[in-house]
Amino acid sequence: MESSNRCSVIIIGAGISGISAAKVLAKNGVEDILILEASDSIGGRIKKQNFGNVTVELGAGWIAGVGGKQSNPVWELAVQSGLRTCFSDYSDARYNIYDRSGEIFPSGLAGDTYTKAVESAMQKLRTDRDILLSADVSDIPELSTIPETPIELAIDFILHDFEMAEVEPISTYVDFGEREFLVADERGYEYLLYKMAEEFLFTSEGKILDNRLKLNTRWKMEAIEKCDVMVYTKIFLKFPKKFWPCGPGKEFFIYAHERRGYYTFWQHMENAYPGSNILVVTLTNGESKRVESQSDHETMREAMEVLKNMFGPDIPEASDILVPRWWNNRFQRGSYSNYPIYADSTMFENIKAPVGRIFFTGEHTSERFSGYVHGGYLAGIETGEGLLEEMKSEKDRETNSKSILEPLLALTLSQTEAVGGLQTCDIHRHLFHGNTKREAIL
Repeated sequence: MESSNRCSVIIIGAGISGISAAKVLAKNGVEDILILEASDSIGGRIKKQNFGNVTVELGAGWIAGVGGKQSNPVWELAVQSGLRTCFSDYSDARYNIYDRSGEIFPSGLAGDTYTKAVESAMQKLRTDRDILLSADVSDIPELSTIPETPIELAIDFILHDFEMAEVEPISTYVDFGEREFLVADERGYEYLLYKMAEEFLFTSEGKILDNRLKLNTRWKMEAIEKCDVMVYTKIFLKFPKKFWPCGPGKEFFIYAHERRGYYTFWQHMENAYPGSNILVVTLTNGESKRVESQSDHETMREAMEVLKNMFGPDIPEASDILVPRWWNNRFQRGSYSNYPIYADSTMFENIKAPVGRIFFTGEHTSERFSGYVHGGYLAGIETGEGLLEEMKSEKDRETNSKSILEPLLALTLSQTEAVGGLQTCDIHRHLFHGNTKREAIL
């Protein structure tokens, strides 16, 4: 396609929201689109890597919300693209909890502990809500159960950091269904973005753009500061042979330790990639940041100590390890948005509201589906439609004017220092890979 000397829309960030926004614009005849991307590939936090001769997903790994009356749009894209997936069933994980001596906790004890933990979690949510709504906190009851034992700490971690990071009912499961599928395709999750973008996205042969944007509108900054960012780290370990239980109900298992979240949630990859001999352990937040700051050798030593506690001292040593570092990635600074329980519609409206001619989009702007890939996809579509409406309104307001349309900016991720001197758009329509610094992922 012939390049244009000027552009009407600039999209900063080629994650799923940026690509889906561009898709909407292109389908509606907006050809002069410029996409600026800081890293060397599209996808944002959808990122694959080869490990142990298979493709593993460092960021988003599942398509969550499948099998309901309403079809998940990302699942539709996966089916259309022939993306290989594998059903994940977490329901038996609570019955595969190991102690430090390698024994599995009795199913009755595990079930009772899980039930009590759920009740305690719901009580905490109600208490936090009452605190926010009441000026007098003296009448608010204290929590009846505080996790103390290793099994209680392990289940508390699963409920709050891994499984139930949202207040029920969870919109994703209500709207799209409760099934989840792990992406297990050599082309990677990001293949969906390439399929969406292949008709209008081009790599750049020009120089790297390194611009900055100052977000200095107070109400916008306050909204951004209220949104926390979850750090979610999947550590992959390759072994010469498998020594862990396999078969029905054995894909996920849990390690109970005195320190909350310490190498707690494990998964084997035999269902997704038979014969791969790969284990995955998930860390979050504080443990993620701690592990990112140390060497992979030290992380492997810690993980092997945990595995030997569970399966005995004679298990083989891992031959390789892969530790993603989303927290230290200056373009990401985390994994996905994690709003406080008191977040309301006003906060989301402020997060996504345009500042002048600058539009904001991303999973963090989706009130119902923040933190999910389909949240980012739908947010991008909504922003693309908003841009079209704004462009149409501007065109309607023009009367015999030959002035050049000032570029609209669409930001997929908030950036405190980006695009600092963009005044005109005399740039060819390409995908640029710059060194834009993302201070916060929202």
